[in-house]
Amino acid sequence: MLCAIALSLAYPVREYIAQRSQISQLQRREAAARQEVEDLTSKKSRLGDPDYIKGEARRRLHYCDPGEQCFVVLDGQGGASQYGGTKQEQRRKPPWYETLWGSVEAADERP
Repeated sequence: MLCAIALSLAYPVREYIAQRSQISQLQRREAAARQEVEDLTSKKSRLGDPDYIKGEARRRLHYCDPGEQCFVVLDGQGGASQYGGTKQEQRRKPPWYETLWGSVEAADERP
């Protein structure tokens, strides 16, 4: 009799545990979504601030006020930039089309 009761309760208990874990997972996702909404709301309010827009234009686009002198400061690594490396590194690399054609020729060769 005890085995019959245990077997009859096994499935509902297993479903209960599965549903509880699913509920906790959904609560974590809801908390993450709420945090993202708060972040986006604060970002939206910042984008309405003219001082923030002016600061971003200066930082990202290097805009200057009228009558103001602007300078670009290199990082001091001998002409290295954040995009292409030093001029010697750029000279050592072949152009992209030569690399592409070399890979086409290599793929065309039969082993």
